[in-house]
Amino acid sequence: MKKKLGHIALVIATIFINNISAQSLQGDGPHNQLIIRGVMLINGNGAPPQGPVDIVVENNMIKDVKVVGYPGVIIDESRRPKLKPGGKELDCTGMFLMPGFIDMHTHIGGDAQGADPDYVFKLWMAHGVTTVREVAGRGIDIALDLKEKSKRNEIIAPRIISYTAFGQTSKTFNPLNDIPISTPEQAREWVRANAKKGADGIKFFGAEPEIMAAALDENKKLGLGSACHHAQMSVARWNVLHSARAGLTSMEHWYGLPEALFEDRTVQDFPLDYNYQNEQDRFENAGKLWKQAAAPYSEHWNNVMNELLALDFTIDPTFNIYEASRDLQRARRAEWHDDYTLPSLWEFYQPSKISHGSYWHDWGTEQEVEWKNNYKLWMTFINEYKNRGGRVTTGSDSGFIFQLYGFAYIRELELLREAGFHPLEIIQSATLNGAEALGMDDVIGSVSIGKYADFVVVEENPLQNFKVLYGTGAIKLTEDNEVVRIGGVKYTIKDGIVYDAKALLADVKRQVDEAKAKSNYNIKQPGIKN
Repeated sequence: MKKKLGHIALVIATIFINNISAQSLQGDGPHNQLIIRGVMLINGNGAPPQGPVDIVVENNMIKDVKVVGYPGVIIDESRRPKLKPGGKELDCTGMFLMPGFIDMHTHIGGDAQGADPDYVFKLWMAHGVTTVREVAGRGIDIALDLKEKSKRNEIIAPRIISYTAFGQTSKTFNPLNDIPISTPEQAREWVRANAKKGADGIKFFGAEPEIMAAALDENKKLGLGSACHHAQMSVARWNVLHSARAGLTSMEHWYGLPEALFEDRTVQDFPLDYNYQNEQDRFENAGKLWKQAAAPYSEHWNNVMNELLALDFTIDPTFNIYEASRDLQRARRAEWHDDYTLPSLWEFYQPSKISHGSYWHDWGTEQEVEWKNNYKLWMTFINEYKNRGGRVTTGSDSGFIFQLYGFAYIRELELLREAGFHPLEIIQSATLNGAEALGMDDVIGSVSIGKYADFVVVEENPLQNFKVLYGTGAIKLTEDNEVVRIGGVKYTIKDGIVYDAKALLADVKRQVDEAKAKSNYNIKQPGIKN
């Protein structure tokens, strides 16, 4: 009887959610004119907040950004932009507006995780992410199809920039008939085919030096972007410096960077019984890598940094994706898992000898301490790289290691703060820096006349507390001694279309509730049977 009543309640709740959010889920706009009234503007260019401001949008183009008043002074209505017939006003008085966020390291779900694009997209959009760079995924055909649908706003999704995994092919893209790339000319042929197919760039994991050199050279000639996760299987002979010199435009995580900083060795100090296919071996020893590199601010450390700066190289650290390595309990107990993590995704996270990133075979205090020290050295390099003028972007790599789409992006902002970034530098990293790295800073990345209308609107000041950007909000005690939740993105605006971020999250919860109801699933912590 209880199970039947629970199902009825779920159906009623689903109908209620659909009724209140159907229009919001579809988005409102674009309009011939949209005026966003009375916001505090936190731009992506490093400027301090300014407001109240009215922002005028026509269809998907910013037409005016006008200061309309002063703090504590009644706004003179005669100074405000005028609404045209058929235009729409969005009253955001007292709210804070930023450029749409750019996630520079994403995967649009995954078969192993059971995460469909609609689920992933709504989580991103609910957290203000309006542009994503997908660096390898289910395949170029799927990615390009979703990219075009997003471009036409046929689906609720961020703008998609598609990077194909080097060597990946498909039914409609198969220049080598599935023969592994083993020569420089084959590498060049694949790169040309990738560009012809319509990809925006390439995601590398490493290869033989002559193959990497040929592929990067050809890609550079074609003017496309590139990213690399310098996997341990190839990094001994090809680290970040080799890639940057050959034309790589950006790196992910930090693999390949400590190796470029080695002074008294050429390879990582692997235990002699190490096996790369053992996930615990792989991640446990990765946490001991930075302490093998040159000391911060030493001559070699400075030389490597200066060369990367001279090459205008972009670093996308993705601090959040490894945070479980230094505090597993925190990552797996994150409060959003109960309502927003799919059962299939939760199962993917559990200790496993097969699932990538599920390396909790025997994880304890010693491993976490090593990783905490690893982070200190890693963050020191990234913060100093930023201080010397280097481009650091914001990426999440969600869908692995207890990191959930959207929520993990906000956590990345917090970790950049831990690394030493000023909150305004973090917003710049999340917006304009990403746009520059993509070669799109003429159309996105800051709130400027002539750029696309991509915005994030929140009711609280995110510079004071980035937690207000989480879909679950931030905890606050009122003057009346009441514990309340504040925050969560209010509106995500992409291509001039206004989305109710909380309605998007409600639809994600509906998807999760339905998936749980099908199998009577309850999220349990690893190893707990009842």
